[in-house]
Amino acid sequence: MRTLLLPVLLLSLASPLALAAGQRNDGHDHGQEEDALDFSGMEIGEDSHAEHSEEKHDHGAEAEHGHGEEGGNHQHGHGEAADTELSAAQRHNAGIETLIVRRESLGEAITSPGEVMLNAYRTTRVTPRIPAQVMKRHVRLGDHVTKGQPLVTLSSVEMAEAQGTLMEADVELRRVKKLGRQVVSEKRYVAAQIAWQQAYARVSAFGMTKRQIDSLIRTGDASRATGEFQLLASQNGTVISDDFVVGELVEPGHVLLEISDESQLWVEARLTPESAARITLGSPAQIRVGERWLEGKVVQARHTLDEVTRTLALRVEVANPDDTLHPGQFVEVVIEDKRKLEGLVVPVAAVLRSPDGDWQVFVETAPGRFEPKEVKVLRTAGNRMLIEGIEEGTSIVGKGAFFVQSEMAKGGFDPHNH
Repeated sequence: MRTLLLPVLLLSLASPLALAAGQRNDGHDHGQEEDALDFSGMEIGEDSHAEHSEEKHDHGAEAEHGHGEEGGNHQHGHGEAADTELSAAQRHNAGIETLIVRRESLGEAITSPGEVMLNAYRTTRVTPRIPAQVMKRHVRLGDHVTKGQPLVTLSSVEMAEAQGTLMEADVELRRVKKLGRQVVSEKRYVAAQIAWQQAYARVSAFGMTKRQIDSLIRTGDASRATGEFQLLASQNGTVISDDFVVGELVEPGHVLLEISDESQLWVEARLTPESAARITLGSPAQIRVGERWLEGKVVQARHTLDEVTRTLALRVEVANPDDTLHPGQFVEVVIEDKRKLEGLVVPVAAVLRSPDGDWQVFVETAPGRFEPKEVKVLRTAGNRMLIEGIEEGTSIVGKGAFFVQSEMAKGGFDPHNH
């Protein structure tokens, strides 16, 4: 069957070709027909070219329109890259704070390990002045006390004798004064006064306050001369030690409690003599505790070298209002030496690296609107930086700069600001 189909297929293909050949040999003017065919072909070609041109034009217009939109978005994107605007709620939630850049001096940083110490000028030790027994405790370790607050009640045989002597002297002095100088000799009158003053001074020296003594005298009750008395706080502060138990017999000078005002502490930094020579009293210092920096200043310097480390100790006074520091804690100390540079000083947290590696700050061009500005870092000391590249008085982001940078990155931030 395939053998019969093949000649039929060849015959059907050959017939049009033969017909075309026959038409060319029929004696007619084929040139005109060829011209007509050529003209017809030209018309077809022009129409095709026109259609192609129209399609190309439409495609070009579409491409041009699309490029225009892309260009517009690109331009708009770079417009957004120049700055970003944050609402008041965003600034509040992110903790964004601004500051006005001012000219200050910044010394070269000298870094040293340091140890937190009690401020000896704000610390007192509570001790008995005579042998006594602890009768009652009024405060505990860690309690905050105020000046004049009772700390501990003691009882002493020596105090009891002194209290009795004072009450006797007080009774005698009252009698002498009541009789008057016309009846009592001058010698007896003076002797009564001296005895009273000596008894009063003795009780005071043993540890009773003026108020306690006056209260005892006013009662006139000899049964109150039991030898009990209270030790009171001589300053505001925190109980940082209470090395005693109730009922314990203590000797004079035994430290019962130690009270210190920890709102101001010392940090002792040890430096080589060469480094210490570059620092003056009052030099700014910064204490690093974890990720936090505290401000301080140099207040004292030793004049003798440590025999073991061969270093000089400097004392830095630092405010500790929220109890961040504790005595015995090790910290990092950064002290500015006396070789100062003048310029614009900003917090380290205000300066960030841009995506292309340059340093930048974020300038507040309007309330809530921030623009990146490239700066040059000249010096760093602790959490402060000396920079140039902006004008004094410029408002910048001092806290929360990373959040501002993140928001700009979401909007297609261009570090080059093209």
